[in-house]
Amino acid sequence: MSRRSWASGIVALALGAALAPAVAAEPYPSRPIRIVVPYAAGGATDLITRVVAKDLTASLGVSVIVENHAGGGGTIATKMVALAEPDGYTLLTATNGPFAIGPAIYRNIGYDPIKSFAPIAYLAGAPDLLVTRADLPVRTLAELFAYAKAHPGALNYGAGAGTPANLIIEWLKKKAGADIVYIPHRGGAPATTDLLAGQTQLGIEILAPLLPYVRERKLTPLAVTGAQRSPELPDVPTLIESGFPGAAFIAAFGIVAPAGTPPAIVARLNQAINASLGSDATKVTLKKIGFESNLGTPNDLARFIADEMARWAAVAKITGVKIE
Repeated sequence: MSRRSWASGIVALALGAALAPAVAAEPYPSRPIRIVVPYAAGGATDLITRVVAKDLTASLGVSVIVENHAGGGGTIATKMVALAEPDGYTLLTATNGPFAIGPAIYRNIGYDPIKSFAPIAYLAGAPDLLVTRADLPVRTLAELFAYAKAHPGALNYGAGAGTPANLIIEWLKKKAGADIVYIPHRGGAPATTDLLAGQTQLGIEILAPLLPYVRERKLTPLAVTGAQRSPELPDVPTLIESGFPGAAFIAAFGIVAPAGTPPAIVARLNQAINASLGSDATKVTLKKIGFESNLGTPNDLARFIADEMARWAAVAKITGVKIE
């Protein structure tokens, strides 16, 4: 081989090595994406995730699969996603529970809500509805707490540990000075099942899953947790109207990825999610199940998470809830 041919070969090899990553790089997305829901199937987080996942499957051209991993008030699945490969193929539906409440009540959750994740998009928020079984002789929140004081320890409620539902009722118990027993559940759907079966007497969940049972008079609505009454139940007061000033709480949901996910992928997902939330069909669907969407940037979600962490930390301090 001549010196010139040898040199040309070296140059070709060098160019090939330099170009190899560009040639090998796959367009995003090129395979299925999974969105991890940190609670059991059938609850609020699961409902909204499946609505958006269906739209993303159509717009991104790949399957977007929803996986439920309940436990630890959402912290187990959240930690799992924090440790996942930051390639845009493992996402998480973030909620107030593991992101805002978890850091305040768990000794070591194994992740940082700010540093461990790349915010992608806010999905929606929804107030909760506080209900009792219809056979309980109460029709208002005041009557509930009067009954609880007259029968200490006789009432119980179910909710996921460390979830907004858990903290809201514990906060109300502290404010009212009532003894109501907490029964841990793996999420809102299992808690509602036990409520209907008579295993518990008090429950809290977003309006949509509870509304059919309210209309069938199996459950009695006591109060909504939002700042305003629900159009679906205009006669049901808010917590504020029921004698708890400043008590306005919503269940909030967003999509995040592990920290280090490339900005281009974050931008692509943000665009696709906002397109889903902005469509007329999705707006109608979300309204039917009690959600109000809000389009925004990844930075908007980051600011919201920081605000929620401060807000729920104050609530957690009042309740005194701590989980090892």
